[in-house]
Amino acid sequence: MNNAVNDDGVWSGSWVAERLGVELVGDDELTGLLGLALRRNPKRAHLLVSHVLGKHIPQAPSVVYGYGFALGRRVRSLLGDDEAGRAVVLGYAETATGLGHCVADGLGPAPCLHSTRRPVLGVAPAGGFEESHSHATSHLLLPEDPTLLVGDGPLVLVDDEFSTGNTILNTIRDLHERYPRRRYVVVALVDMRSAADAGRLDAFAREIGARVDLVAAASGTVRLPERVLEKGQELVARHEAAVATGAADASARIPAGAESYGRVTRVDLRWPSGLPDGGRHGFTARHRTRLERALPAMAARLAEAIPGDARRILVLGFEELMYAPLRLARELEQVTDAEVRYSTTTRSPVLAVDDPGYAIRSRIVFPAHDDPADGPGERYAYNVAGAGFDTVVAVVDSVADTPALHAPDGLLARLAAHTPQVVLAVVPSYTPEPLYVAVPPGERSDMLPEPLRGPAFSSYAPEEVGWLLQDLSDVTLEAPTEEREEAIQSGGAHYAESLPVEYQPSERYQELFHTALQESAARLARAVGAVTEIVLAERSPRPVLVSLARAGTPIGVLMRRWAQFRHGLDLPHYAVSIVRGRGIDANALRWLAAHHDPADVVFVDGWTGKGAITRELADAITEFEASDGITGFDPEIAVLADPGSCVRTYGTREDFLIPSACLNSTVSGLISRTVLRADLVGPNDFHGAKFYRELAGADASVAFLDAVAARFPEVVDAVDTQAKDLLSGDRAPTWEGWAAVERISEEYGIHDVNLVKPGVGETTRVLLRRVPWKILARAGAGADLDHVRLLAEQRGVPVQEVAELPYTCVGLIHPKYTRGATGADGRAVTV
Repeated sequence: MNNAVNDDGVWSGSWVAERLGVELVGDDELTGLLGLALRRNPKRAHLLVSHVLGKHIPQAPSVVYGYGFALGRRVRSLLGDDEAGRAVVLGYAETATGLGHCVADGLGPAPCLHSTRRPVLGVAPAGGFEESHSHATSHLLLPEDPTLLVGDGPLVLVDDEFSTGNTILNTIRDLHERYPRRRYVVVALVDMRSAADAGRLDAFAREIGARVDLVAAASGTVRLPERVLEKGQELVARHEAAVATGAADASARIPAGAESYGRVTRVDLRWPSGLPDGGRHGFTARHRTRLERALPAMAARLAEAIPGDARRILVLGFEELMYAPLRLARELEQVTDAEVRYSTTTRSPVLAVDDPGYAIRSRIVFPAHDDPADGPGERYAYNVAGAGFDTVVAVVDSVADTPALHAPDGLLARLAAHTPQVVLAVVPSYTPEPLYVAVPPGERSDMLPEPLRGPAFSSYAPEEVGWLLQDLSDVTLEAPTEEREEAIQSGGAHYAESLPVEYQPSERYQELFHTALQESAARLARAVGAVTEIVLAERSPRPVLVSLARAGTPIGVLMRRWAQFRHGLDLPHYAVSIVRGRGIDANALRWLAAHHDPADVVFVDGWTGKGAITRELADAITEFEASDGITGFDPEIAVLADPGSCVRTYGTREDFLIPSACLNSTVSGLISRTVLRADLVGPNDFHGAKFYRELAGADASVAFLDAVAARFPEVVDAVDTQAKDLLSGDRAPTWEGWAAVERISEEYGIHDVNLVKPGVGETTRVLLRRVPWKILARAGAGADLDHVRLLAEQRGVPVQEVAELPYTCVGLIHPKYTRGATGADGRAVTV
C-alpha cells in the first residue's frame, strides 16, 4: 500500500474527518499522501500524517526516496544548472532530515545540512531558530565547514509540510540577517496554506529583498469547522481516559512471556571511517559518492543477518537519523525478495486508535536512549506493532547505543515483543575535527580585562556592579530610530550593531517618572526583597549576581542592597551582555568561570515579556557548555516581575510599571544598551557599550536605587510573607505570555512574534527605541500607563483599549517598516 487509502478502500483520515468535520481540499493526490490523527496540542488537535515521508507510517523505501528525489529534480529545473550547482539544502529536524537529503540528491551535487536538537561538544553553532509553536529554541545549525552557509547561491529549505509558513519564513529572516543571499526555495511534500497565508510569501520576499519560490508535490488546505480545537481536545481526552481504564488501548505493551519471543542480534555494517552519518554537520557530494560505493556491501551484511524465511522486513531509523537507514533500506529492497518497509522513531506524541480509518493504529512507547540535551522523556514507534513484520532492523547512531537502548523497557525489548527477529545496526556518530586548537578556559580568561567600574564607567559606585564590557564611548554608534528599524527589518543589520539616539525626556515626562517612582517604591521594594529571598533559599547562600545589561542591572544592584540590608551579605554583582539571536557574551562567562563557581551564578533581569531572552539564555548556556566544556551555570533567570509566566524565580507576576523602564541610560548608570559588531568586538573581547558622561545632569540612576532601598525597612514583614508564600506555592512557568503573543501576532497580521512586545516595560522600550505601530492597553488600566500614553501622544501612536488582554499593555512594532510604509491596516505610519 503506497498511499493513504488502505486495501479496503478506507482513507486513513476518515476516522478524524467524521468525528471532527475536518476536510482536506485541494489536489487529487492529497488523500493519497496524507492521513489524519489526533494529538494533545493547545494550538492544533489534528495532525497531518504523511504516508510517503517515512516517519510515522512504514512505507516502501523506494517510494519515500522517490518523492524527495523528484522534488529535488523540480528544484533543479526551477533554478537551472548554474544556480543549482551553487545551492545549499537545509532540512528541518526531525521529520525532514531524510527528505532534505533526498531533495539534495535530486538537485545534484548540492551539499545538505539539517538542523538538530543535539548539541555537539566542540562544534560552534552557525545559527539557531525556533519553531513558532515551541517554548524553546529547538533547532541548532552545526556545520563542520563554517563557510557552508556563506555565499550568494540559493538556499533550499525543506520541510514535510508548509502550513502557515511561520517557521520557515522566520528561519529565512534569521538566516538572511546572518548570511544574506538573493534567492530561497521552500520545498515541501504538501503545501497546505490557507487562503489568508497564501499571499504572505510574495510579501515576505519583497520585505527582505530576495526571491522566494515554493515547490510542493501537492497542495490544498484543511477546512476546519467551528470549535474544532475544543472538540479535538475532548476526543483525545476521552480516548486517553479509556486507555487509563483499560477500555481501549492502541499502545503496544509487552505481553506476558513476550521477553522470549524475539531475538536480538547485532550486525557490523563496517560503515566507512570518517563518513558522516547524515547532514547534522553537513553532507557533501564527496560524502555522497563514498556512501554510494559502500551501500551494496553494507546491505549484503544486513541481508546475511536477516532470517532467510523473512517475508516482511522493517528498517527502523532513529529520530533525526533518517537518511542512512533509508538508503540502507532502499539497497536492501534490491537484494531481497522480502517486502521491505521503512520508518523511524520519533519524539512526537500522537494518539493511537486501532481503526482502518485512522493513520496511527498502534504505538510502541520507550524511554529516550541518547541522553538528550533536554532531559529524559518518552519516544515512540508508530504502526510497527501488529503490522506483521517478522524482522525489524533498528538503525541507530553510536551516541544512542546506550544501556537505555538495551534495557528491559528499552526500544529493542519493546520491538522484540512484536517480531521474531530484531537486528541492531549501529552507525558511528560523526564528530567533526576541530578547526582550531581550543585555548584552555583558564588561559583564555587570563587574556580578558578586569570588569569596568564607576565612576570611570557608569555613574554607579564601584562596589555596586562590575561591567564585563568594553568601553566604546568614543565610537559613534547612534542612528535615527527610523533608519535603524528599516535596516533591522530589511535584514541589512542586527539591532545590536548600532544604538538608538538616546531619548531626552521632556520636563512633563520626568515628572511622570518621579511620580511613578514615589507611588511604586514600596511595591518595588517588596518584589526586590521577595526575589532575593528566593535566590538565597533555593539557589545559593552566597550567590554571584550577574545582571543582563542593561535593564537587569538596576535590579541586580537592588538585590545586592537587600542582601546587605537584611542579611549583612556583600554579594558580588556583574553585568554582562546578551543579544537576541546572538546569545550571551561567551567571554564574560569564561571570566566568571575563572573567578567564581558557576553553580553560584544567578542571572538577573528586570522583567519578562514573552520570554525570548529566557530562552535565548538557556540556549546560549547549552552552546557554551558544548563549546568550552565548562558546566554549572544555571540558565534560570531571576526577575523582579514575571507577567509572562516564563520563569520560576521572581518577586511578583503582576504587570506593573517598574520606573526604571521609563528611561534609558539615565536610570541605568548612564550606560547604553550593549553592542556586538564584528569590526568592534573581536573573538577575545567582551561585548561593548557606551558611557554617556554628557548626560550626567539628567541622571536619575542613583536616585532610583535610593528611593526603593529607602523603603526596605517598612516592607520586611511583607517580604517575609510574600517569599514564604512563593516558596511554598506552584511557580512552574505556564508560558501563557508567549501564547498570547502568538495569538496577537496572527490576529493583527504581523506574523512575527519578535515585533510584539508585551508588558509595561517592553511597551515602554518600543516607544523609546523602535518604530511603534500601535499600543494595545487593557481596558481600565490606570496610572501604570500614564507614561505610555504620554510617549504615545508625543510619537503620534494610537492607543487601542482591549477588553481581554493578559498584560497591562502590549506594544506593536511596525510590521513592515520602511519610511512611508503602511501597516497591516493600510494606514501610514506616523513618527
